[in-house]
Amino acid sequence: MRREFGRAPVFSRITDHASLLKYPVLAVGFLPPRVNNFPVSSVRLQRSLRATFLGLAANVFLTIAKFLAGIFGHSQALIADAVESLADIGSSIIVWRGLVVAETPPDEDHPYGHGKAEPLAAAIVSAMLLLAAGLIAFHSLSGILQPRVAPSPWTLIVLIVVIAVKETLFRFVLHESETVSSSAVETDAWHHRSDAITSAAAFIGITISLIGGKGYESADNWAALVAACVIAFNGLRLLRPAFNELMDRSPDQKLIEEIRAVAGTIPGVDGVEKCFVRKMGYQFFVDMHLEVNPQMTVENSHRIGHEVKDKVRGQIPSVRDVLIHIEPLKPAAKPTA
Repeated sequence: MRREFGRAPVFSRITDHASLLKYPVLAVGFLPPRVNNFPVSSVRLQRSLRATFLGLAANVFLTIAKFLAGIFGHSQALIADAVESLADIGSSIIVWRGLVVAETPPDEDHPYGHGKAEPLAAAIVSAMLLLAAGLIAFHSLSGILQPRVAPSPWTLIVLIVVIAVKETLFRFVLHESETVSSSAVETDAWHHRSDAITSAAAFIGITISLIGGKGYESADNWAALVAACVIAFNGLRLLRPAFNELMDRSPDQKLIEEIRAVAGTIPGVDGVEKCFVRKMGYQFFVDMHLEVNPQMTVENSHRIGHEVKDKVRGQIPSVRDVLIHIEPLKPAAKPTA
């Protein structure tokens, strides 16, 4: 279900958008409703950054904990899991920058705004998932081929805590991504889920190695290898929609039909010949060809175009702008005898 965003409430008197770029903490609790007379969705940015910073703080703590537990607990799976969490830290930073840049007002060089920064960040994070999967697979295979000491039982406690924290983060961040309609935040959420998967795989592998005893020491490496495959699958799955958005793929046909229907309610519009829609961040830009009476004056057709634009933007708040081209209505072809 698509959620719309209207005018954001005033949270503070901060009006310098550059301060958000330089001091991200300002973006969490104090956000500008307008910047340079350009409306900024402060509620959306606030919720997106809150989810991102929460995940970033958790990742820093969990990465340190897993590295130490993996080294002192003799668990290659935990060390591989820590490497994946390290990638999570980088991805959260990239998502943060992508969200802030996406809210930067349009300028002379970017008249359509900077909304593409979000899918670009999502694509980079997806690529990092693939890279993390490759690193985990490499270290897992190295551990399988080398003799090693069985993991310590107490590492299972660390993994239980990690799984609980990461799954909770996944559900919270995914909910926020659906609320704010952000592909970058959604990708960050699935990064948390992939971390929970690797931790669960490590838990299973360590349990098998402890129960099996001698000869089963490498079970956690095999578990990490399976987790790497799951992470790689998620990376590829999330990379596709990010690329689609970067390539201006047409959105859901229902949205296009809704825009056409709204335009057709304006008196004087005889038809909607073309309607192209592309996504920029969480907003949409529409290019529309309207058919009107060929005898209509330029002034009247111009007025109708403005009425269509205003009504589409009013009824579908996610539509940022509508570019209208007026076409003369072609007479219907006479049937041949």
